[in-house]
Amino acid sequence: QLQLVESGGGLVQPGGSLRLSCAASGFTLDYYAIGWFRQAPGKEREGVSCISASGGITNYADSVKGRFTISRDNAKNTVYLQMNRLKPEDTAIYYCAAPDGSVCPKRKEAYDYWGQGTQVTVSS
Repeated sequence: QLQLVESGGGLVQPGGSLRLSCAASGFTLDYYAIGWFRQAPGKEREGVSCISASGGITNYADSVKGRFTISRDNAKNTVYLQMNRLKPEDTAIYYCAAPDGSVCPKRKEAYDYWGQGTQVTVSS
């Protein structure tokens, strides 16, 4: 069964860093794009970043450009989200997801597989 499991969330002070991991089981990530999303209380789930299957194409939400970096290690079947200079408004549950394909979809509805999420809290 295809599963995605996020880890690496936690409590961090403003200006701090975290690295989230998205590990796949039941399938090989090599052929799939992976996206990161987040959902804050009372808000809709929003796209944060995505990386193509080859790793050659990445995209970011304007709110995280220059602070977050997405990468993948297909040998470890894992995708990462390095988050630097964190702000209180980055507080949310972070999810990784995979579409049934190698390119990053434009709509979150096109993602077929979702992890359970990991909580990120940025607070002093």
